Amino acid sequence: MIPLRSPKNDDELIALIKSELFTAVIGDIMDKLGFLNQFLPPQVQPLRKDMTVVGRAMPVLEADVFESADRGNNPVLQKPFGLMLEALDDLKKDEVYICSGASPSYALWGELMSMRALTLGAAGAVVNGYSRDTKGILELNFPTFSYGSYAQDQAPRGKVIDFRTSIEMNGVVIRNGDYVIGDRDGVCIVPHDASEEIFRLAFEKARGEKIVFQKIKEGMSAKAAFETYGIM
Repeated sequence: MIPLRSPKNDDELIALIKSELFTAVIGDIMDKLGFLNQFLPPQVQPLRKDMTVVGRAMPVLEADVFESADRGNNPVLQKPFGLMLEALDDLKKDEVYICSGASPSYALWGELMSMRALTLGAAGAVVNGYSRDTKGILELNFPTFSYGSYAQDQAPRGKVIDFRTSIEMNGVVIRNGDYVIGDRDGVCIVPHDASEEIFRLAFEKARGEKIVFQKIKEGMSAKAAFETYGIM
């Protein structure tokens, strides 16, 4: 097998991930390294099955609010969307807007947000809740992962209270700069501090799986393939 050349930069790494890796193989490697809780809940799915996302996490913390209630002493709650617009405008190239913290009862992402993210070169959006404006997002072909389509707006129900801060999604911790990998099989989070080893081993496994696939196609038994290559 040809050894993997180390990517020169993040752009090259992301391109290699897009061309060779997928969530299942990355998840297998993280399991072997002891990272056993890195997949977001299975309800988080791409709006269209062929959508994929690869990029760095820009975590966004959302909270439920009650528009008719006393807003208290936090000036953020007096803004229409809290810090959502500031978070959206702070997206960088190849970053993923990834949002959690509120009850999944309203849309956390939409078409206009997608348009702004596209102009900034963002990689996609992953939300622990719903998205809306589905037709527009699909026409933009902007990678969006959510619980599905639901038009109820966040404006009177939730506000962004912080961003580029660590968030949690059903037990998975997401930190600023972690890698977000998503496809039709789910979304996984690769911790930045361990990413070099995880991706190196994932590339090796993905390439090995192609060899095993060919051997099984040629008639090798599953048992023999696993004993020979350690992959199944």
